[in-house]
Amino acid sequence: MELNSLKFACLDTETTGLYATQGGKICELAISVSQNGKVLEEFSTLLNPQIPMLPEVVAIHGITNEMVQDAPIFADILPRLVSLLDGCVLVAHNADFDLSFLKAEFEACGMNFPPYPVIDTLKLARKSGRFESNRLGNIAQALGISCQGWHRAMADTKMAEQIFYYFLNTLEEYGVHTLEQLTAFQQKRWKDLTCVTKENVL
Repeated sequence: MELNSLKFACLDTETTGLYATQGGKICELAISVSQNGKVLEEFSTLLNPQIPMLPEVVAIHGITNEMVQDAPIFADILPRLVSLLDGCVLVAHNADFDLSFLKAEFEACGMNFPPYPVIDTLKLARKSGRFESNRLGNIAQALGISCQGWHRAMADTKMAEQIFYYFLNTLEEYGVHTLEQLTAFQQKRWKDLTCVTKENVL
């Protein structure tokens, strides 16, 4: 699939805990859908997780129980979320974290999480070997991207989105024009892939 024909849904979650498998829930969600670098639609909301948040995660994102007490629950936004993500490639920094929480929330609502294609900017950063630190904010700083609001969902989404398009523009030099080729660059070290031609980059 040609990259310029795809819609990318960059997303980030803030949560009540560190692990969905231990009962953690999403307390904030943000999504930015774009195509060819142009933002088509954005969505952001606090969510009432219906459980208390751990003090250690409140210290990270600053979202308190009081802030979410009147917010919608995940089931309320699920139809909007499914519609927004339809036909998209998901993009996230440390995607396994966000997807584990989204999958748990979908299951709690009696739905299976659809098998979206996923691009992880953390994996791209690690495989590129270009950054001293692969934390989201540190990569953003290295690229001159604003880190204002780091650890809130929409701020992190927009940082990841800009980092993602930085990688897309960079990888054009290596003949990366399809989703399959881009996926290869998040699975292997870039230096192991740059020696092959764009015709057989996979």
